[in-house]
Amino acid sequence: MRVLHLTLEKALAVNKALGNQQRMEMLSVLTEGPKNVNDLAERLGIPFSTAAVNIKKLEDAGLITTEIVPGRGSQKVSSKRYDRIVIDLEDKKPEPEKFITLEMPIGHYVHCEVEPTCGLASERSIISILDDQRSFFEPERKEAQLIWFKSGFLEYHFPNRVPYGSKVDEISLSVELCSEAPYHKLDWPSDITCWLNGIEIGSWTSPSDFGGERGFLTPSWWEDHNTQYGMLKHWKVNDEGSYIDSMKISEHTVQTLRLEGRPYISAKFGVKRDADKVGGMNLFGSKFGNYEQDLLMKIKYS
Repeated sequence: MRVLHLTLEKALAVNKALGNQQRMEMLSVLTEGPKNVNDLAERLGIPFSTAAVNIKKLEDAGLITTEIVPGRGSQKVSSKRYDRIVIDLEDKKPEPEKFITLEMPIGHYVHCEVEPTCGLASERSIISILDDQRSFFEPERKEAQLIWFKSGFLEYHFPNRVPYGSKVDEISLSVELCSEAPYHKLDWPSDITCWLNGIEIGSWTSPSDFGGERGFLTPSWWEDHNTQYGMLKHWKVNDEGSYIDSMKISEHTVQTLRLEGRPYISAKFGVKRDADKVGGMNLFGSKFGNYEQDLLMKIKYS
């Protein structure tokens, strides 16, 4: 069934075209199939000229189509376009999509558990002592632009800015990551996992600890043989499931995360000690690696 949906504003021209008994009867006749002007004039018992005027009004209102068909000479044949007309009395415009974007510096984690090899580097220097877990609790950690460890996790708390009464439709996280090997190593896989509000969203297997060429943003003081950059990865959860780079990885939905009523949204990244591939993790900030961003969270809501 072909349906014409109209707002009140657009219905005015159609209503004018339908406000005539002859034109209403014409549409009824055209339900049987296409007809030429002579057929319609004969069926309605009206002059050819009157039929032609009414056909033009229906055509201008977009209710019928008319085409020239060859025959004995050529003739205009009219066809009905719609089987049903619906007028929406409430002119609802679709609401624009609403987004909240939050960027978190990588040094602003609220909790961590890491195992050596591990360390932190700012834009200017190493922070505290290499391969010492105590360095991860120094105040200077907030200046970190590169963080690495063999296994463990970093946990961040993003402010929950979703307006009260709104529904979260999708939440996504993007971050530059790679494996962690001594210096760097291209064949060094590692299973890196993301958790949201304590729910394990899914793991991505990083193929390498990338080096061999400098990262676009990597500071000049950082030596060439060290890790240089990562890959920008995207975790996403919506009403249909969880995804990494648009590939579905689990059935956890945004409802599973229980976002309502929480003052913050917890996000964790790490390498589980019992993972299949414990190849460590490098996490890059906006001034290290190839991508000028920190941890980026986007929340779509309605």
